[in-house]
Order: sequence, then C-alpha cells, then structure tokens
Amino acid sequence: MAEHNVIEKLTKLVPVDHEDLLNITLRLLLNLSFDTEERSKMVKYGMLPKLVALLSNDNHQLIVLSILYHISMDDKCKTMFTYTDCIPIILKMILEAPGDRVDLELMSLSINLATHKRNAQSMCESKGNRPSALHMLMKRAFKFKDPFLLKMVRNISQQDDLDIKMKFVDYISDITTAIMKNNEEDFILECVGILANLTISDLDYELLLTEYDLVPWINNKLKPGACEDDLMLEVIMLCGTVCNDDTCAKLLADSGIIQSLIDLLNAKQEDDEIVCQIIYVFYQMIFHQSTREVIIKQTQAPAYLIDLMHDKNAEIRRVCENTLDIIAEVDQDWTIKIQQEKFRWHNSQWLEMVENRSMDDDMVGSYAPDHDIDPYIQGTEALDRPEYMFADYNDMLMDGNVTPDYIDEPAYQDNGRYINVPPDMLGHGPGMMDNGDYYERPPSHFGYAADNYYYQDPYGRPMSRGGGY
Repeated sequence: MAEHNVIEKLTKLVPVDHEDLLNITLRLLLNLSFDTEERSKMVKYGMLPKLVALLSNDNHQLIVLSILYHISMDDKCKTMFTYTDCIPIILKMILEAPGDRVDLELMSLSINLATHKRNAQSMCESKGNRPSALHMLMKRAFKFKDPFLLKMVRNISQQDDLDIKMKFVDYISDITTAIMKNNEEDFILECVGILANLTISDLDYELLLTEYDLVPWINNKLKPGACEDDLMLEVIMLCGTVCNDDTCAKLLADSGIIQSLIDLLNAKQEDDEIVCQIIYVFYQMIFHQSTREVIIKQTQAPAYLIDLMHDKNAEIRRVCENTLDIIAEVDQDWTIKIQQEKFRWHNSQWLEMVENRSMDDDMVGSYAPDHDIDPYIQGTEALDRPEYMFADYNDMLMDGNVTPDYIDEPAYQDNGRYINVPPDMLGHGPGMMDNGDYYERPPSHFGYAADNYYYQDPYGRPMSRGGGY
C-alpha cells in the first residue's frame, strides 16, 4: 500500500457522505497509522484537519481519536495540531465527559498533546471572564481523583514557560494537601510531579515544606522499598527543585536526607534516571555554603561522584563533572583526589589504546604475506626508502604537491603555477622561461637543478655529471 501511495488516494474519501464507506476508510487509515512514514503522509496530504472535523461525529469518534493519538506520537507532528480546532474540541469533550473517568483514547491524545509548548499554552488560555481551561481541568481532576487527567496537567506544568508555571501557584495548596492525605499512589505521583516541575525562583519552598510537614514524608519515601520507583523518582526530583532555595537545602540536609540518597544510590545504581536525579540533588546542595560543608566533610558523597565520573551515561557524567568541579574549587584534599582519578583514567585509556595498537601491529607482521606488503610496513625505516619521500622528476604531480618551503605567500600562487617568483629563488632570470612560459613547480624542496646538474643521489639531492655536489 505504501508503494502505491494509498494515503494520497484516501484523502478523497475523508470525508465522504456514505457512512459505511467512511467507516471502512477510517479503519484502513487506523491500520496504516501504525507505520511512522504513513502517519507523516497523512499530515503531508492535509488529512489532519479533516480528521479533527470528524471528532464531532459520534459514529466515528473512537476511530478518529485512535488515529490522532498515533499521529500525536511524532514530535514533529504535535505542532500541527495548533493549526486545527483539535485543542478546543478535546477540552470540551473532557470537561463534558459523563462519569468520573474520561475515555482512555481521549486522555491518551490529550496527554501527548500537552507535552508540546504551543498546545500547553492553548490549554491554559481563558476567554473573557470565563475560568481558564486549566482551572476546569484541575477542578475535575481533584473532584474525581483522576490520575490520567492529572498526568495531562503535569505535562502542561513541565513546559519551560514561566507564565505557564505561574498559573499553578494558585493550586499548590490543593496539590500538597492531596499528597499528604490521599492514599492512591498513582494520583500522588502526578501531584508530586507537578510540584517538582514548578521551578519558580520566587516561590517560597520553605513555607511549603514546613507548613505541610513534607520533610518527614520525603525522608520516608526515599527509603529503599518504601514506594514504587516511579514515585521515588518524582520525590527525588522534588528534592532537586526545593534545594534551589538555601534554607530548604539546609532543612533537608539536617534531616539526614543526604545519607538516604547515598543509600538509595547503592540500591538503585542500575537505574540511570534515579542516579542522575540524585546527583543533581547533590549538585544543587553544593551551591549553598550551608550544605556544602555537610556533603564534603560529613558524607562520602564526593567519593561516589568520583566513581560515577566515568559512567556510561553521558548525562550522569556531565552532572558528576560539574559537581566535582565545584567541590575541587572549595576543598584542597578532594581536589588532589579528583585530579588523581582523572589522571588515572586518562592514563589507563592511553595504555589501552597503545596496547590495542601494538596488538594490531603484531597481527599485521604475523599474518600479512611478504609479497603483498611493502617491506617498510614490517619494520624497515621509511627514511631508508627515498622513493617514499621524493617522487621522480618526470612522474611528479603538478597539482597538490607543493612544498611549504617555497609557498610562503599567496601572491606566489596562481592555479598551480608560480608567478612573480623572485629571480634568486630559482636562478633563471626574471621568472620567465625563454619561451615566455611561467616556471613549473619544482619537483622537490631543492628546486630545479642548474644546467650542469642532471642527476640526483638516492636522497633526491642534485648531483653534477661527475658525481659531485
């Protein structure tokens, strides 16, 4: 079907007045939408706005939602939804959905679209005096304790847009209360994720931690096995966010959270995401004088960072190096240890490279047939082979074989020939041959031989007819 460009032909049938034919066409599109290239063709041939328009048709709504969900999986296609009426339509469908749960296909599409900045901005807009769509989404999510709806809201909050993040300040109290009083872990996970995304410099995190007594709750969740890894990851990310504040960082450090994170680092060392977020918490704490000494003097966190300095994960290496650079600036003892480890690592890499190269050379010398490979490959000095250094005069290439001894300035070059050559350079007068042609390039760094020189020794030096120099 892809070879026959079926997608382009199906655009004529979407929409079509015949309901059964339209239904079969949409089902075929759904099957084709599992292929990435075919999904891209749907957008390319302008099928996206046609599919969005069919959302109002109850007979085809479920199939259309499934197709749109597949299209929304591609990041490059998410921005195209902003040029359609899709966002207002799906928001209306969510807010007017009967019962306490929204259809999974609709929520899946909404969750994907909320990860794109433009779509998220559209979901936060308010018209006139009416409450914003974000307010209505939050109200419904907390009323029905819907984790999928809150996941959509969490995706909105993760956008790198201060205006969007500021809209969540009014809901911090509701979110924190839900964390402390709700028993549904899926719902708590999304609430913690929203708080972790609120990287707002003016936000009073200390008040947040003290008023709701979050520090003991955080310490309890960071114990190995206390909760699922997904929730634990969000709690660690929340620690990284609140540690941006000096007072909060000291509050967490005094509660013993650093040792809890080190224990967790040992227990979850195979989980790159958890390891990276733990290192980021250390990175945040290192910035503050009040917690810097605690990490350096009272814990073994720097030693763990040194061990992770050469981790296979590039992001872990980057955060480790940034954190260790700060430690090296403030503590002389750790500076020496860090330098020694870096030297040891680079030295081991060099030795490994040399060893591998030696093995390759041994294999070439052992297995290569003598009649196929020149003797210099098997140990002969290249300096003893002048033919590799200087080409024969008659075989000399005229282009690209210029010695740097003579080409000092661009004024002496012109399309592979010398022009305006000083007379004393080659000893042939004002730079012109008797026939008016420019001098050719010299075959070696010795230049042309004079008239009484016709021969060269094995090293390319001109010799007179009698054999002298």
